Amino acid sequence: MKKWILLVSFSLFLFFPPNTEATQDDRVVEMKVKKVMVDSSIKSPTAVVILESTEEEKYIPIWIGQPEATSIAIELDHVAVPRPNSHDLIRNIIQGVGVTLNRITITDLRNNVYYAELTLNLNGEEFQIDSRPSDAIAVALRLKAPIYASSLVLARARQLPQSRGQKDGFRKILGIHAQTLTLELAGLFDLKVKKGVLVAKVEQGSAASNAGIERGDVILEINNRKIQRVSDLHSFFRRTPRPVQVKMKVLKKGKTATLILDLPS
Repeated sequence: MKKWILLVSFSLFLFFPPNTEATQDDRVVEMKVKKVMVDSSIKSPTAVVILESTEEEKYIPIWIGQPEATSIAIELDHVAVPRPNSHDLIRNIIQGVGVTLNRITITDLRNNVYYAELTLNLNGEEFQIDSRPSDAIAVALRLKAPIYASSLVLARARQLPQSRGQKDGFRKILGIHAQTLTLELAGLFDLKVKKGVLVAKVEQGSAASNAGIERGDVILEINNRKIQRVSDLHSFFRRTPRPVQVKMKVLKKGKTATLILDLPS
C-alpha cells in the first residue's frame, strides 16, 4: 500500500510539477514609508501612504483611512501625544508580554484591496497575524520592525496620480509637515477646535519658522480664507503667485494668533 502511494505521488510530481510562478510570488522586497499625503485627485479626498523600495525606485501607494494616516504621520514626525492611541497600545502589549515583531509584509492585492500580516516571535516560534496594511505599518514604525512587500504586490500596485501641488506645494513653500485635524487627533492633543490643519514639523529657517509657527500649532485661516484640511493648503498655494506676504490665523497653545509670512518666490 505504501509503495502504491509513493508511486502515485511520484507520478503526480512528473505530470504536475511545482508551480514556479507561485514560488516567485513568494519573494519579498524591503520597503520604507516615504510619505503620507492627501490624494485630492478624487471627489472625496482621502489619505495615501506611499511605500518605497529600499533598493530600487519602486512605489506602492495604499489608500487608507484618516485615523490610520494620522497615526502613521505622528510616528514619522516623532510627535509626542498626551495619551496613547490604538497603535501605541498594540506596541505596549507586544512589548509587555515579551513578544517580538520580526517584520510586517504586504502580502497581496486583490480587487484593489491590500492584505498584510504581522510576523511575531514568541519563545523562538513565529506566528503570522492577519492585519490591514495601515495598522501593520503603524505598528511596525513604533517597534522599528522592517516592512516588506511581495513581488506580486509590487507588480500589481497602481501608480499614484501626480499633481502640480505635490511638486510645488505648501510643504516646500512654508517648510512644514502637516495633517488634517480630525476628531481623534483633536482628542489626542486636547484641542478645543475640531477643524483645521495641525503642524507636525517645522523646518529650521523656513518661512513658517521665521514667522513663529511651531509644531503643535493649528492653522485655521490664510488671508481670511478658512483652512479645514490639507487639500485647502494645496489649493491656496497652487493659486497664489509668489513672492507674496500672507496673513495666517493659527491656534497656538490654546490661544488664537495672527502671523505674517513672507513667502519666497
